[in-house]
Amino acid sequence: MAEGLSGNIIDLVIFLLPGFVCAWIFYGLTSHPKPHQFERLVQALIYTFLVRGLVIATEWLFIALGDNWFSIGEWDDSSETVVSLLFALLLGGLFAYLVNADVLHRYLRRFKLTSRTSHPSEWFYIFSEKVTFVILHMKDGRRLYGWPKEWPLEPGNGQFYIMLPAWILSDGKQQDLPELDGVLVRAEDVKWVEFLNFEEAENVE
Repeated sequence: MAEGLSGNIIDLVIFLLPGFVCAWIFYGLTSHPKPHQFERLVQALIYTFLVRGLVIATEWLFIALGDNWFSIGEWDDSSETVVSLLFALLLGGLFAYLVNADVLHRYLRRFKLTSRTSHPSEWFYIFSEKVTFVILHMKDGRRLYGWPKEWPLEPGNGQFYIMLPAWILSDGKQQDLPELDGVLVRAEDVKWVEFLNFEEAENVE
C-alpha cells in the first residue's frame, strides 16, 4: 500500500515537473511574490497542460516529417522528457518577458478589458515606469533625494537603495553626500515618495 502510494506520488511529481520548471523560471525572472503551495500546484497543472499540448503537437510534427521527408531518430520517453523541459524553459522565459514588459496587459487595457498592469502592485509599477529622481519623505521628518536603484515590492516591506544621495534641509538647500555610493533605507521608515520631473531634478541638483 505504502509503496504503491509512494510510486503514485513520484509519477505525479514527474508529470508536473515541466509545470514546476516553468513556474520556477517565471518567479525567478519577475518580481511577483511566490504564491502559497496550493496555488503553486494549480499553476503547475496549468503550465503542464500547456507544455503537454506543445509536446503533443511537436510529436505529431516530427512523426509527419519522418514519414514524409526525413527522420532524425525515434520518438520515445526520453525525447518527450527533453522536449517537455525545453518547452517549460521557453514558456517560463516568455511569460516572464510578457509580465516584465507589461505586454499582455497593455493590449488588454487598450481594448478596455482591464485597468490593471502585469506588475505585482501599483507601487512597483510606478517605480518601474517613472524613471526619475525621487525624494523620500521619512517618518521622522527628514527628506532624502536621489536615484532609486532598487525599490521594495510593497510600501511596508523591503528596502530602497538610493544612489547619488543628498539630504534636503529644512531651508530647502541640498546637503550632498559625495563620499557615499548610495544609501539603503527601510521601506517602513518612509512615509511617502515624491517623483520629480527632469526640470525639477535639475533644479534640485
